[in-house]
Amino acid sequence: MGSVSQASDIPVVSFLRTTLRRVCSSPSLTLRIDEEVPVAVIGLHRYLSQQRQHRSDDTYSYDVTLTDGVWQTKCVLHHGLNHLVHTNVLRSGIDIEIANCSFVYNERRLGHGYICITRVRRCDSNGSAVLPTVRDVNSLPILVRDGNMTALQYDMPLQVNQKHYLSLWNNEDPEGSIWASHGPLSDVVPDVSKITLVRDLESSFRNQRKRLPLLVKIIQKSRLRYYGTSGLYPFHYPYQAYFEVADQSGIMSLVLWNELCPQWYQRLNVGAVLYLQSYTLKQSYSKRSRPQMDHHRMKTFNSVEICLNPLSPAAVITVISPRCVPSHWALPEVAYQFATRSDLDNLASGSTCDVIGLVTFVSRVERLKSKKLDKYWTYRWVHAVDGTSKHPFILEIFSSSQPDIFNSICPMTYLVCTQMRVCQVKGSFPYLTSSCETEIFITGYHKGRPYVSDPRVKTFLQWTKTLKENIMLQKSIVGGHYCFPHPPQIFIQSVAGGPSDIPLVAAAELKMELESLQYRQHKRLAIQGQIMAVRYLKCPKKADSDQEHVSEQVRHSPSPDS
Repeated sequence: MGSVSQASDIPVVSFLRTTLRRVCSSPSLTLRIDEEVPVAVIGLHRYLSQQRQHRSDDTYSYDVTLTDGVWQTKCVLHHGLNHLVHTNVLRSGIDIEIANCSFVYNERRLGHGYICITRVRRCDSNGSAVLPTVRDVNSLPILVRDGNMTALQYDMPLQVNQKHYLSLWNNEDPEGSIWASHGPLSDVVPDVSKITLVRDLESSFRNQRKRLPLLVKIIQKSRLRYYGTSGLYPFHYPYQAYFEVADQSGIMSLVLWNELCPQWYQRLNVGAVLYLQSYTLKQSYSKRSRPQMDHHRMKTFNSVEICLNPLSPAAVITVISPRCVPSHWALPEVAYQFATRSDLDNLASGSTCDVIGLVTFVSRVERLKSKKLDKYWTYRWVHAVDGTSKHPFILEIFSSSQPDIFNSICPMTYLVCTQMRVCQVKGSFPYLTSSCETEIFITGYHKGRPYVSDPRVKTFLQWTKTLKENIMLQKSIVGGHYCFPHPPQIFIQSVAGGPSDIPLVAAAELKMELESLQYRQHKRLAIQGQIMAVRYLKCPKKADSDQEHVSEQVRHSPSPDS
């Protein structure tokens, strides 16, 4: 038995250490635990399973990090317990009691292995009795079967064919320390006397000779795209990210592939100047979504994409410091198309715009199941005002691979959303929903962004100086479920009707539909039947209904005609 840390000051009695010794010495490598000893969950991580499962919900595996207050160790959760994660019963910060576990040897590393939790006796949702006894969870020594585990390996999935973790609730957010958020900028001014222009790449697409370097500026950034499929892909990091880059000759898409995404995605921001070598060209994927770029008033080349690959050849990327970018390079400025709330009613449905506003309402984070059964999107509803209308922006903001910002949206912050899509709704207010190319920024993240010099942003900031903070705080609301557009007062749909956003279910199926819901997921259903009885309820007292009245104001905003 060993660990990666010295254990001279560690008490001998440890539930996790004793359990590991007992399960490893068991002839069947399985152990039934009769002692009701709580251990605290301090980490929960998701990744693609080693083997394809029959149920779509089981295409992912979960590693859970536990502590008994003395040691910490990482275990694999048996697939039969995945439902505890799906319903958020098993989560960080609670105590659990392990009833059964087994030891699984790592067949690719001699002598190595991990504990697999096969049955849990109890999950204490009221919090943890173990964690208050620990001064610093991160300082706890790591318990493993032998003492060769490194810090890097501990940040990787226990099942060795996977090299990285996924975000717990969606696939688009970066997760783990492998995603480098900062990197050095080059103060060396490259030799730009021998470069090629974007407009020349289309004509040289079929030319296999070594290509000249590119000097471009990023003017648009998309969210991450994850395309991993269990057991079918050859890449450890199955990601891609699209950027729109430009020089004085035009705009073209740039694709960052696979292993380069963790290294570069968070370092390549709008406005950055790149010097690219050893890139490749490929024909554009015609079915992908594209940002609206007309406001840049530059020619867009859509037939070819610039590809940055980790191998064959390995792309060379240099991010040039802004102070080393001379004006004679003539790189274009990043342009925006900010719309005010008063403009919104006149914008065509499906068009895109950028918005800035003061946040007055933020809903809870919810999840939406995509057409791919094993994939979810996370989103939240936000109200923001800009002083040009008595009505707020109604924003449906999906996760945009910016988890720190997405989870920190709160009232009284200045919110900027780019490339938002307009949705005009008959009989209701228009709203804006995010696209694959949307980026969001809040107070604390605006410094250095190209939009800070936009005239409409400056006008908005001038308006905010006229506001009284205490009055705006009284109008601010946080949390709760938000439903928009509102369901119709009269619902018309026959049993034999075609596909609908609100499926018609039988009463007997309602229980099954509710049990299929996962954490943060909601679903609209319709039930058809005859009303057999009506129960009369007295209206609650005003003092008891103030909070309910506030919530109703958020959920049921008036129609444009009211």
